[in-house]
Amino acid sequence: MREIRIAMAFSLPLLVSCGTAVDSGSSPGAISDAPELIGQGLVLEDDSHGPQLCVGGVLDSYQPQCEGPDLIGWDWEGLSGFEQRDQARWGYYVVVGTYDQDAQTFTPTRPAVPSAEYDGPDLSAHRGSEEPVWFTPCPEPAGGWRVVDPALTTDEASHQAIKLANDRPDFARAWVDQSINPATELGDAEAEPLMNDPELLILNIAVTSDPAPVEQILREVWGGALCVSQVKHTAAELREIQMSLSDVPGNLGSGSGHDKVELEVFWDDGSLQEQLDQEHGPNVVVVNSALQRYEP
Repeated sequence: MREIRIAMAFSLPLLVSCGTAVDSGSSPGAISDAPELIGQGLVLEDDSHGPQLCVGGVLDSYQPQCEGPDLIGWDWEGLSGFEQRDQARWGYYVVVGTYDQDAQTFTPTRPAVPSAEYDGPDLSAHRGSEEPVWFTPCPEPAGGWRVVDPALTTDEASHQAIKLANDRPDFARAWVDQSINPATELGDAEAEPLMNDPELLILNIAVTSDPAPVEQILREVWGGALCVSQVKHTAAELREIQMSLSDVPGNLGSGSGHDKVELEVFWDDGSLQEQLDQEHGPNVVVVNSALQRYEP
């Protein structure tokens, strides 16, 4: 059983180290008054469109399909790490350049490095919750997490409890923490058939009201380990905020969870985060930028 949420995950290894590095020499396309930015993405060119830099979703087909800012002055000559089919070329690269948000263009200022050859520090951590995805916020009860009513500790009972919670106007989210299952210490192949045992999981329900009365109600249908916690925003409130972000320039995707909305954009210099903090409150929307400032 998994938490129902729109998930978002991006990985952007950035900057340089002792391995294959981004060349420090500038190219003729450098723009002196714009900050140099660095990121990783799929560069795609075909007979219908010139080179594009895609740092968001990519349709995994042969050839892949994606959309992104036009790459100004991109040249495949001398590059390794790309595939070619008919008139199409594509490959994953770490790139440094300047971004024109109005024109939706990215201009490389230094030679690109194939992702497979890049050995720089991983700066892909996002400004989201520092808690694990399946974290249980309630303190462990005396005697540990355990079943209180075996007759109500079934898959059907857990589904009933989640539905009961989901129908409440104060509902925020539901998820399962399986950290108390000994199978979590096994390898993936061994653990998979042993997971999702209703007697070896903690059902988590988050609401915006007092958790105690909600726990009493849920105990009528669920007899396994249970944590009911309080948060600030309902699921409906977060969905409304998330929908309002659909037209943000450079929007690459969004997701909600941990009592906040996470928004991925192509580039934010901090002004978008400041604007959304003013509109929704501090850190209700957390902006993550696919590009970062380049610091040679």
